[in-house]
Formats: sequence, structure tokens, C-alpha cells
Amino acid sequence: MTTTPQSPLIELKHISKHYGEGETRVDALRDVSLEVYPGQVIGLLGPSGSGKTTLLNIIGCIVEASSGWAKLDGDVIYDNAWMKSDLRRLRLDKVGFIFQFHNLLPFLNSMENVSVVLDLAGVPADRAKQRAQELLEYLEVGHRRDAYPAHLSGGEAQRVAIARALANNPRIILADEPTAALDSERALIVMKLLRKLAVEQDAAVLAVTHDEKIYDQFDRIFHVRDGQLVTED
Repeated sequence: MTTTPQSPLIELKHISKHYGEGETRVDALRDVSLEVYPGQVIGLLGPSGSGKTTLLNIIGCIVEASSGWAKLDGDVIYDNAWMKSDLRRLRLDKVGFIFQFHNLLPFLNSMENVSVVLDLAGVPADRAKQRAQELLEYLEVGHRRDAYPAHLSGGEAQRVAIARALANNPRIILADEPTAALDSERALIVMKLLRKLAVEQDAAVLAVTHDEKIYDQFDRIFHVRDGQLVTED
């Protein structure tokens, strides 16, 4: 188990999200409070439609909450309204996203799929390529730098996707079903890589999953039901 310092990287207080009003109102999240600390790998479990992905998208500044308060890596980003005007820049600087399917651009090779994120952030091309190569080597797919997604195995593609998520050194990594498309062996490799990243880079990893074979890889597990955090293991 990881030890937890005093300041969380993700801090939510009384976050709620609803769609519609009156009789058509749907509460996707209800009064959710959560803290995730550097070095932690946290699992979000729950049935489809329970609010897990909505919560992940609010933390990732993709979906705006209806009410509540949120802080990411020391910055208050939401207090009943967005507190930052440039959410794109905020996402680039603070958050890395990993999805069930790698979502790599099919017309770019592994190196280019990682460096394109840095290009968007305004990093000079030579530095972007150097950073991309370092990440691919770190994730043990450096030898596949020139391979296109169609020629990568599922595990290799997911590791390239993780490299892309880490390109801008985010300390918050949000993963939505990161192992669902992988077999047991590759799923375990991916989770061990996420744990390694959390510990070595002082990052917080929050993963939505239905994948029972990786439950023992989490420091803590929260269960989401009907938009609420109802239990914790």
C-alpha cells in the first residue's frame, strides 16, 4: 500500500451533475466527495450508467458539474462554475487520458502519435521527438517507434497510448476501462505500468473498470451506484 502525503492531487467536494429539469431531470452524480493522493492507483467500480464515466469526465474538465467544488494538483478548477477560462490548456498541463481502445491515429506511427500531443502544446519538434522516444523506451515499446497502429499488438498499442497520455508530464492520469480489450497477461502488464508511473512520477491514477482480474492492483476501490459513492474497500 502506498503512503499518502497530506495534499491530494484530486480533491472533490459535493460534486453533483444532473441533466434536464423538473420531471425530466436525471441525476448522473449526487454529492460525490473524493480525494486521490500522489502515488495512488484508485479503482471506480459500478454498473453501466452508474455515473463512473461522468465523474471521470468532470475531473478531466470535459463535462461541467452542476454544483460542488473541485481542485486538481493544487488549483481550484471548479466552484459551482469553472474557475479556469482555458480548459484545453488545463487538460494539456494536468491530465493524461487513457481509454479502453487505444484511439491512436492510424496514419501516424508510434513516435508521431506521442509527439503530436507535444506539438499541440507548442513544444519544438526536436524536443517533442526526444520526449516521445524517452516515453516509448520507458514503456518498453521503443523498438516499435516506427510501427503504425495496425501493426502493433493490443498490449503494444495500449502502451503507446499510455506514452501519449504522459507526454506533457501530467500528475493526474484518468483511465476509462484501460484493460477491457486486453487478455489477462497484458492487462496485468498495463496495470503494473500504471502503478510504476504513479510511484515514480508521484502521479495519481483513477481508473474506471469492470475488469475483475485487475482488482488487486488498486490501492483503494470505490463503488459507484446511482450516481453516489456508496461503499469503499
